[in-house]
Amino acid sequence: MLKLLGRRNAFNVRKVLWLLDELGLEFEQEDWGRFHRDTQVPEFLALNPLGTVPVLVDGPAVIRESHVILRYLASRQRAWGLYPQELVARAGVESWMDWVAYEMTGPMRGAYLGGEQGLEPWCQPHIAGPARADYAQRMGVLDRVLAAGAPYLAGAEFTLADIPAGFIVHRWFSMKNIPDKPEYPALAGYYARLSERPAYLRHIRNGLP
Repeated sequence: MLKLLGRRNAFNVRKVLWLLDELGLEFEQEDWGRFHRDTQVPEFLALNPLGTVPVLVDGPAVIRESHVILRYLASRQRAWGLYPQELVARAGVESWMDWVAYEMTGPMRGAYLGGEQGLEPWCQPHIAGPARADYAQRMGVLDRVLAAGAPYLAGAEFTLADIPAGFIVHRWFSMKNIPDKPEYPALAGYYARLSERPAYLRHIRNGLP
């Protein structure tokens, strides 16, 4: 049976939980990370030398990095509607996944950990302020894309592209401490469409930011 290592409230773990639910897969989950089991112990580092969550164990296979795990699970299950085999369509999905990983994670972390939670060093004005502005600007990019195109990021149907994006959109709408927070109607519509998915409500829009 699949085993997922990582605390259920960690944002990268929640993305994997969402897909596991969408695919209807049975799995075991163990809480590792902050306030749970220490990821720096030899037992965990033998699986992931970076000491980060999530980690997916599938028999002898050990997979780390949340977006890699998403791709692995979709391919494992031959869920080609979520992760197309055709290369151009697949590139369209992966480009959004990578955009979230490289362009969104930093601003979201600064805006959330600094602006919302007041944690050091992210709460310093020179960190939190630019992070909020960058987060808002990138949410505006998503709003324009959604306003001009299909209901989902990679086209007419829900795909893996929408899982990383769906989390950052949820966190955007959960944040209260963004001054002059823009109104993004197309983004709000996208959030509503994602919220029609029971797995999204269970693992992302579930009362946690």
